[in-house]
Amino acid sequence: MLDPSPQYTPYRSYSHLEAGVDFPDIPLAQQVGRVPAYEGLDLSTTQKERTEGLLRESMVISLHDHPSIFPEDLHRDLRAYIRTGREFTGYEGLSRSGMTAVFDNVMDGTCCISSDGGWKWTDVLHDLGMRMSDLARQDYLIKGESLADIRRAHDEGRMALVFGLEAATMIENEVDRLDILHGFGVRQIGIAYSEANYLGSGLKERGDGGLTYFGERAVTRMNQLGMAIDISHSGDRTSLDVIKHSSKPVFMTHCGSREVWPTNRMKPDAVISAMAERGGVIGLEAAPHTTLSPAHPKHSLESVMDHFTHLVDVVGIEHVAFGPDTLFGDHVGLHDAFSGNLSIGQAHGHVEYEKQPYVDGLENPAECFYNIIGWLVSHDYSDDEIRAVVGGNIIRVLEEVWF
Repeated sequence: MLDPSPQYTPYRSYSHLEAGVDFPDIPLAQQVGRVPAYEGLDLSTTQKERTEGLLRESMVISLHDHPSIFPEDLHRDLRAYIRTGREFTGYEGLSRSGMTAVFDNVMDGTCCISSDGGWKWTDVLHDLGMRMSDLARQDYLIKGESLADIRRAHDEGRMALVFGLEAATMIENEVDRLDILHGFGVRQIGIAYSEANYLGSGLKERGDGGLTYFGERAVTRMNQLGMAIDISHSGDRTSLDVIKHSSKPVFMTHCGSREVWPTNRMKPDAVISAMAERGGVIGLEAAPHTTLSPAHPKHSLESVMDHFTHLVDVVGIEHVAFGPDTLFGDHVGLHDAFSGNLSIGQAHGHVEYEKQPYVDGLENPAECFYNIIGWLVSHDYSDDEIRAVVGGNIIRVLEEVWF
């Protein structure tokens, strides 16, 4: 983890309002130091210098994260916090991350402002609008809507925050809602989140009917708008249909290999290969208890990198990136509280694993890329290979997808 960026001016979300008057005064988790620092890297002085240099100088992009701060006491305060529709952004933590850009997928499955079911159109717009109103009051994060924004962030030592959504469930059967989301600044969107919707099937369903006719219309519209498409949570057949129907490469923004860890939450190598053949990229996932491996069944950076080395062998290093899917707070506790909304049981299936309190080395957005780059440095990857997987591969796809 780095020191805060010199371009970062300390800022706390919604500080223009009065806590306890304009919104509930809920104690939030620490952005830095909530869990012990990762001790799995044993870098020499030269390797540390190279790691920090690559992190500061490269275009470093998280393809999927939730860089919000969650309540310190999830059991007591989580539902009340979400009901406010006012998530706090982890500005300080992000300023230490070294990232050039982060794809922020906001509340998504926990977007339960008015309904425990989540994914409602008005709730999603509320969520996006509230976050953007806060973003407009600070000067470190840039709202990322184009490659020019990401490049400007890099040149200025700042960070671009790109809004994404893990599913298009909230558009229902209204394809023009994609245009509205694009107008709000959304530049990446998933097809389905575990549960089937009007577009296609999610990974939790017993049967996968594939991409619907409406789903084909929606994919075409996403291509026309310049929205990057994500199939991380879609069923296998739906994923293949999207890859085939899309005129542009697609992403798996946060996933791993089912051949390494056999759960529905991972994708089969055949589907990952089909995506790569059309030019797409997979971002490796690090949400708790997802990208495990037989060699490292206690979830850690090493588990995730087992998926990395496997997929580099399967599809080539030019099709692999990172979408850690982290947040500031107790991610395991969040999963426990929202297991139904997030389809945790169906995602894991019957595969047993040892529950961990956090993912060691990839616990929050502030630490992920220092540790990822440090691991790559310590395993003798070249500077060009490292730059490719921490951002270059994503840029290549966005050059084709975005306008």
